[in-house]
Amino acid sequence: MIQKNPQFTQTWPQRPNGIAYLIGRLDHVLNRRIRDALAPWDVTAAQYTALSVLNSHGQLSNAQLAERSMVSPQSANEMVKLMETRGWINRESAASHGRIIHIRLTRKGETLLQQCDAAVVQVERALLAELDESQFGPLHAQLRSMMRGLSGLTL
Repeated sequence: MIQKNPQFTQTWPQRPNGIAYLIGRLDHVLNRRIRDALAPWDVTAAQYTALSVLNSHGQLSNAQLAERSMVSPQSANEMVKLMETRGWINRESAASHGRIIHIRLTRKGETLLQQCDAAVVQVERALLAELDESQFGPLHAQLRSMMRGLSGLTL
């Protein structure tokens, strides 16, 4: 177990404390709410994530998009084909390497993303409704710390 805070050496419980369960429940409910929010546009949570990632990065290869969208390369490939068919993205060969295909948003994809963003903002508002605005920054930092902790964990 990775332990950066030495104060927990003596006080850490021998049984799970329920935090992982709560995070799992939160993930489950959040995913359901996001799916419901995106349903009017026939967009999945994975597609929304991919559109957001492409918007942030400009253009990416399929492998980069898969990793940043948290899906397998095979799932990303199928998702990209569907998104291209719907006119949300373009694919074109990289000038430097013909086998690499760059993916980028179209105007239609940008417009769709703006509509979906507005719906997801409503979900986030509900998620954070019981927090003070001053707690958002520390919460974000704590969640990132948790991700770093698990990213370094080897079993």
